[in-house]
Amino acid sequence: MLRRPALLTCATLLCACALTQPSPAPTPLLPAEAVRALAPEGVLRASINLGNPVLASRDAATGALKGVSVDLAQELGRQLGVPVELKAVDAAGKSVEVVRAGQADVGFFAIDPVRGEGVAFTAAYVVIEGAYLVRSDSPLTANAQVDRPGTTVVVGKGSAYDLFLTREIKQATLVRAPTSPQVVDEFLARKLDVAAGVRQQLEADARRVPGVRLLPGRFMVIEQAMGVPAGRPPLARATLHAFVERMKASGFVAAALKRHGIEGAAVADPAPPR
Repeated sequence: MLRRPALLTCATLLCACALTQPSPAPTPLLPAEAVRALAPEGVLRASINLGNPVLASRDAATGALKGVSVDLAQELGRQLGVPVELKAVDAAGKSVEVVRAGQADVGFFAIDPVRGEGVAFTAAYVVIEGAYLVRSDSPLTANAQVDRPGTTVVVGKGSAYDLFLTREIKQATLVRAPTSPQVVDEFLARKLDVAAGVRQQLEADARRVPGVRLLPGRFMVIEQAMGVPAGRPPLARATLHAFVERMKASGFVAAALKRHGIEGAAVADPAPPR
């Protein structure tokens, strides 16, 4: 017969095991071949970029990941009937590398030809604006005035803005901050001329930091899409593309933007059939 302490220990262990048991996977809504193509390990690993606050962030109280990309990843896992593993990174370039290396099954990116070398994109699900921020006493008043000799522009390394401006800027000098959320702090600390990034991030920084303003309008429109490693079967990309189109058409993306209080971003137009 077991002594009372041993019985208590066994009971405690059994309770602990019960508490840590994984919840059963939901019933898949998609064909088994599609599940194998998108989540070959039986878990949907999703790379979440926290460098773009339009798409994802951490809850200040709980630390949990939240945002439209998190909602889409969870919904895709539900439709595939597999659990979801979120892999948070702090910069767009890191998210690309995680997917390129096959360490994640899907990711959320701005569509760009450079990134297409290792990632197969869907059509866009959201479009957002890239903007410039300057000091209040800056002589710059329009986006077209930025690309001039002697002007320094800081941008998040590997972000969609970095890739775009690397191609488009001919005379100004680009300076790269480690991540997009660090752009304005780098701009202030190094006394640079212009900070470039997603409008919502810069608007939040302008409320946080005195003596700065945004230039009117936008210097680019960014199409945010989902993507899979380029080496995955064609069915993986086709399934993901169809999923994105359903989420736009059903109102899921619009509802997620509203739920998370995102302004200035719009649901992308329907894409033609592929």
